Amino acid sequence: METQLQDDERSRPSPAQPDDGARDDGKAAQTERRRFPREMKPTDEQPAPPPALQPLRFSTRDLDPTQQFAAWQSYVAPLVDVRRPDNSPLDAGFGADHAAWNLGGMLIIQQSTPAHSYMRSEAKVRSSPIDHWHISVLRNGRTWTEVGGHVSEGEPGKVELRTLGHPFRGRSTDAQTLSLYLPRELLHPASTEIRNNIALSGTRAKLLIDYLDGVEAKLAQLAEADLPHVVQTIRDMILTSVSSSPASAEPHNSLALKERVYRFVQHNLMSPDLTTDRLCRELGVSRTRLYQAFEPDGGVHHYIQRRRLLAAHAALSDTANRQQIVDIAFAAGFSSAAHFSRAFSKEFGYSPREARNVAMPSYLGHPVEPASEAESAQSFDKWLRTLGHTRRA
Repeated sequence: METQLQDDERSRPSPAQPDDGARDDGKAAQTERRRFPREMKPTDEQPAPPPALQPLRFSTRDLDPTQQFAAWQSYVAPLVDVRRPDNSPLDAGFGADHAAWNLGGMLIIQQSTPAHSYMRSEAKVRSSPIDHWHISVLRNGRTWTEVGGHVSEGEPGKVELRTLGHPFRGRSTDAQTLSLYLPRELLHPASTEIRNNIALSGTRAKLLIDYLDGVEAKLAQLAEADLPHVVQTIRDMILTSVSSSPASAEPHNSLALKERVYRFVQHNLMSPDLTTDRLCRELGVSRTRLYQAFEPDGGVHHYIQRRRLLAAHAALSDTANRQQIVDIAFAAGFSSAAHFSRAFSKEFGYSPREARNVAMPSYLGHPVEPASEAESAQSFDKWLRTLGHTRRA
């Protein structure tokens, strides 16, 4: 029996063994598979990019109540002059909070203030290089702002648009506000059709507010790569909201022409042939229409000179700019240092040398985290002046 089993075992066919060619094919397939990277498992997590934004915060609440309003006046002086309500005691406190986030192409501001009045005067507009668009959304409270006899009423659920390139005045109740500051060029070319001092409402305005709510909640988590997309999306939504408003389009009036001139002058400010004749030729307008539009500004030539003086003033006020005054004058388009000095003193009421030596404001915002020397030199005023020119100056 044992012999029979052994004979049967020997008689069974042995398992098939791969020949050399099959072994080579298997190795080749295995090598081919290894050329491709392994797929990441669902449980593998990439580290989140670091946050890109650090807010600049300012508050009057830690100051003596008698000093709070003066501190707030100083802080917002680059934008507006503010006053207490007429019935407010002089020694009453003024607890205000301000947080600014610099996205490079846009500033986002969270602000809480007691009731007050505000004014951006013609003199402030003339002496300031800041002519951005201001978009505001009230979280609570109400505002009334007047421009050229037209009053825009702000309240929760509305989006207000206003240019800082024109005077305005108004008043506010106790309010919390989310504001945006956009350089004029960001809304190009549609800015020629945006009517100044309007309040938008409706579905598109509500969608914009909802998106801003989401951005505000994520400001501290935004990465560097997110910022251009956020700025572009907000810009597009603003333009969509404006286009839905029948009161927004005013393409043929003086304001629309002035917006076109503003942009052209800004892009060609240092050009030696920036003249009235060139403006008429490039923009396709007559001298008569150009002069009529800029008559309130003292004429087109005066407007161009004022823009050059403002550019020179910004350079003189920059503590990092150590150019000689005469070089700044030539860079701003002036052919004579003496002419520049006379025009500068007439426009601002002080000399170019005094502008360079002017003291910094007493009240500056501060980053919320320990900052380097370069970061600690930042201020809300500087962010406004450099908006649209640097990444996050």
